[in-house]
Amino acid sequence: MSSLEYGLWSIPVLLLMIFLRLPIGLSMLLVGIAGTTLVTGSTVPILAQLKSLVYSTFSNYSLSIVPLFLLMGQFATRGGMSRALFRAAETMVGHRRGGVAMAAVAACGGFGAICGSSLATAATMGQVALPEMRRCGYSGALSTACLAAGGTLGILIPPSVVLVIYAILTEQNIAKLFVAAFIPGLLAALGYMLTVSLYVRFRPDSAGSQAKATGAERIAALIAVWPVMVIFVAVIGGIYSGIFTPTEGAAVGAAGTGIVALLNGGLDRKGLVESFLSTASATGMIFFIVLGASVYNGFLAFSQLPQQSAAYVGELGLNPWTVLLIILVCYLVFGCIMDSLSMILLTIPIFFPIVSALDFGLPPEEFALWFGIIVLIVVEVGLITPPVGMNLFVINSMAPDVPLSQTFRGVVPFIASDIVRVAILVLFPSLTLALVRLLY
Repeated sequence: MSSLEYGLWSIPVLLLMIFLRLPIGLSMLLVGIAGTTLVTGSTVPILAQLKSLVYSTFSNYSLSIVPLFLLMGQFATRGGMSRALFRAAETMVGHRRGGVAMAAVAACGGFGAICGSSLATAATMGQVALPEMRRCGYSGALSTACLAAGGTLGILIPPSVVLVIYAILTEQNIAKLFVAAFIPGLLAALGYMLTVSLYVRFRPDSAGSQAKATGAERIAALIAVWPVMVIFVAVIGGIYSGIFTPTEGAAVGAAGTGIVALLNGGLDRKGLVESFLSTASATGMIFFIVLGASVYNGFLAFSQLPQQSAAYVGELGLNPWTVLLIILVCYLVFGCIMDSLSMILLTIPIFFPIVSALDFGLPPEEFALWFGIIVLIVVEVGLITPPVGMNLFVINSMAPDVPLSQTFRGVVPFIASDIVRVAILVLFPSLTLALVRLLY
């Protein structure tokens, strides 16, 4: 069997191992070790690779941004910022039909701006918003579906852990990727709110109502979210103005949210230790997946699969947009069986060389930024796509009285909203690149 055939066979073997519920990081690690051994005919290359790979992978300065953003999310949760965001949004639109659900989406977007994790955003906002939505008479389907969809804003609205990993894999500027994600992130939030509005219009019994907040209540709620605004402006503004790097910005954000949580009384010694332990656990999981992906990608390099695939697609003479459509459909399918980070780590080393060799009418750097945002959005769809959308299970576990089938039905309109948004951003790349071109 040739090296290329080993590379091709590794993909179904890897998917089978994932389907059998083996940890994704371990699956990629084992397939990478076995594949490299088979291709080279010796264990010496893989042993030599492992000797230096761990250090070379985790000594990457850019990766230090991951635990810092995760820690920032832990502190933000303990500091009551999620509740303040939801309350502020609720006082503004909660009296409208579907307004509490819209407020939940807006709060998810705000929390995502200081978190960077989809699952953390969904879990945190679920604890805050779900009881309030059920109290106001919202159906189980709409309540759980809008929070699952809103949670995906955690990896789209900067900062984003997944965007950091994509930037490292494709050697792109993290700050520019964050800028490119802004307009798509805002479109996502607005699209979800519009979906809620249409949902309750066609199913009036799915949403209750509540009294309109007074002017004093609105002002008080807006004042309560000032720490979030200050931290967001400090982190994002500092990065874009060149005062500090994205990693330094993450450190500033973590310190800022920690101080706010301490002043709010939500962070004592026990909470601090638990925040560090939770951050360490999540970071360890992510880094193990990164290590497994590094070993597997090394095997793919030995097999020449990415290079041969790019050359083969080029020889077919297919329209570049057709190739892009096929890749996006693949992401939708993969989203049904694996999480977002694993999809990025597994597929980018294969797909990125293929699309980079095609002509989409964009300079290489702009194309890499645009493709990264498109991939991130499609990966985000996978988080709410049945039967294995991770956000659906996170939110549904918080509402034991809501059958999972109801959550699945409720999320369909939000998936449709995502697909429409993907189509718009694919057809009009300038929407994604407008801020990048303006600032850089």
